[in-house]
Amino acid sequence: MSKSPLLNNIIVAINGSESSVKAAMYAIMMTRQYSLNLKFVYVVDTETIKFLSASKFLVAEESSAYEEDLNRSGKVYLDYVKELASSKGVSCETELRSGSVWAEVIKAADEYNADMILLGGHENKTGIPETSTLMRRSTYARSRTEIVTSAHCPVLVIHKPDLDKLFKIF
Repeated sequence: MSKSPLLNNIIVAINGSESSVKAAMYAIMMTRQYSLNLKFVYVVDTETIKFLSASKFLVAEESSAYEEDLNRSGKVYLDYVKELASSKGVSCETELRSGSVWAEVIKAADEYNADMILLGGHENKTGIPETSTLMRRSTYARSRTEIVTSAHCPVLVIHKPDLDKLFKIF
């Protein structure tokens, strides 16, 4: 299938949530069907870490350890979505970035000349301890809103029930 003049490069923001993995699956299916270029981006949220440190919620040692954990997690999630793409015969790029999530996703999209950004929809089972769930959901929601309102290309938020079942047969 030939490339569309509207869509050539798409980028997916990965954050480790179930919904971001579903957005990755959707992007992989789009890439395969329309011969697109695909990139996955995971952003280590150092802005929130700085805020938590300044607010004395984290001490310096905890901040460093937390950032290292997020870097490791980011690499694991990027490897996972790359493997998903490979399982469908789709090649992709991955990038691990640090900073403000929404700003880095938009910068990555601009640098990649993305024609569209894909984001996960509502957060579901995150596997995060209950005490930090509310804050993490709030951070994701703010980032998603900022990306949608500030991006220089269209943004597609994926809300598709049973997407994983469709992905298996695609």
